[in-house]
Amino acid sequence: MVHAGLLPSWTIAQASLLAKIVETALHRTDFREFCSNMYGNQPDHWDDSLEGYERLRVIVNAMTRMRVCTPDGKMDFSHKGPVQDIPAGYLPWFDTPNRASRSATIVCGHWSALGLQIRDNLIALDTGCLWGGSLTAIRLEDRQVFQVPCAAEEEIRRWQ
Repeated sequence: MVHAGLLPSWTIAQASLLAKIVETALHRTDFREFCSNMYGNQPDHWDDSLEGYERLRVIVNAMTRMRVCTPDGKMDFSHKGPVQDIPAGYLPWFDTPNRASRSATIVCGHWSALGLQIRDNLIALDTGCLWGGSLTAIRLEDRQVFQVPCAAEEEIRRWQ
């Protein structure tokens, strides 16, 4: 389970280790320094030689912000729309050829324009509750979907 996605080269074991590294950074007494260095779009791809905040930033960006990337894992953070509008050369992270995590079922959200997607190796649950869509959950044992309507658009605008 991940908020946004996994880079094509990451195995499940590697992604779990990388997530633990970020978790450890967040538990440190100097976590505020980590937070102040976390934001940014560069580097936009994984490299095993990355260190420090650049390494942490790529991990956080992939797992919390990524929707699309190139087959070799270069991320684009500007695309938020539907699949048919993805920039040339990019594709949904979960459709990258030879994705190392393809044998596992990944449960994610973050991409409301994608909508509910249920595949053998992907369950994408973001159905746009924030924008007036439904809040969606799934029971993993049998993949039964549960949805409840979210607040009316007028109420959403009231809080903006």
